[in-house]
Amino acid sequence: MTDDTAVQARRREIASEHILFKLIEYVEKQHPGLLDHIEGSLDHLGDPAKDETKDDDAVREIARKMLKGARHELGK
Repeated sequence: MTDDTAVQARRREIASEHILFKLIEYVEKQHPGLLDHIEGSLDHLGDPAKDETKDDDAVREIARKMLKGARHELGK
């Protein structure tokens, strides 16, 4: 990956996470239980890589941290 490609990927990730968090906050306020529902689905989350970089647990840990951050922002 070139430096420019990596920078663009990082920027997209930051923007996507922001939009996702704001969407989760909005929906959770309107329909409490969304975060619990997402958390309950993490056992089905996995890394689609087909090489030595595949790490399902690492992907799940990132998702758990994101949910923890969303709960913190919502004061839960």
